[in-house]
Amino acid sequence: MKHLISLKDVNKKDILNMLDMAKKLKAKRKSGKDYLHNKTMIMFFQKTSTRTRLSFEAAMTELGGHAIFLDARTTQFTIADFEDEIRAVMRYGDILMFRALKAADVIKAASYNRIPIIDGCSEKYHPAQALSDVFTMAEFSGGIKNMKKVVWLGMEDNVSNSLMLTCAKLGIKFIMASPEVDKTSIDKELLKQAEKTGMIERTLDLKNALKDADYVHTDAWMNMEFFEDKKVKPKFKKEYERRKKKFIPYQLNAKLINKYAPKARIMHCMACHIGYEITRDAVDHKNSIIFDQAENRLHMQKAMILWLLNKRVT
Repeated sequence: MKHLISLKDVNKKDILNMLDMAKKLKAKRKSGKDYLHNKTMIMFFQKTSTRTRLSFEAAMTELGGHAIFLDARTTQFTIADFEDEIRAVMRYGDILMFRALKAADVIKAASYNRIPIIDGCSEKYHPAQALSDVFTMAEFSGGIKNMKKVVWLGMEDNVSNSLMLTCAKLGIKFIMASPEVDKTSIDKELLKQAEKTGMIERTLDLKNALKDADYVHTDAWMNMEFFEDKKVKPKFKKEYERRKKKFIPYQLNAKLINKYAPKARIMHCMACHIGYEITRDAVDHKNSIIFDQAENRLHMQKAMILWLLNKRVT
């Protein structure tokens, strides 16, 4: 049974297949073709979401199926063994999208091989975001073959893990300009697999990192729990100041793009934390494709679902 979790077991052919499906599905969005009549996706959320929930739920609706939103806070997972509850949950659907606090729980659910599982964002992986982002880049480049260099600025994390590995498998040069890694996101096997391709480069030299870049990505490096009413909580003040000092030099802003990569397109998986990892002038820059990127979550999510359920797009 196929799953989409770390992407370590997904090959280039699989990725290209999903990209092709997403392209066709986007072109046929208004066709009304019913691919998933009477099929149900369980969307289990242990943490909040905007784009992941909307894209998967809309995807199932437009494909003719149904998505059930399950908020962990309204379930009995807190009083029962995880293994028992997740095995019961999977009996109600044909596919599970699991936005999890721990990737280990997604892997545990997949180990039962009851239904296909998608990691909808855990501390280590975000395959749905990575595949969607590659779809967006391929769309703007006129195909994978025209994508030469992708740059990541800021904290190395779950999103960069999945994007780096996907790009590496497709033969796209991936530059990691990151002064620090989120320790909870480390997967040594994934890093080894990506670096073995020879497509990964690490540097803190922004000029060289951004030179001839086709796309520049970033993600949040300030935790949302640091704030209350837009003010930093006293207990997080020290860590807030440390991160700000360390990461501000790697902020994605218009000045940086205009100086070092004037042709590079700007990308962010959202939500954007303005003034930290990205600035307003970068979000609104003429090179920004952030909102196209957000929309394309829908089209790639459709492709992922159909691929997992062994459906063809004609």
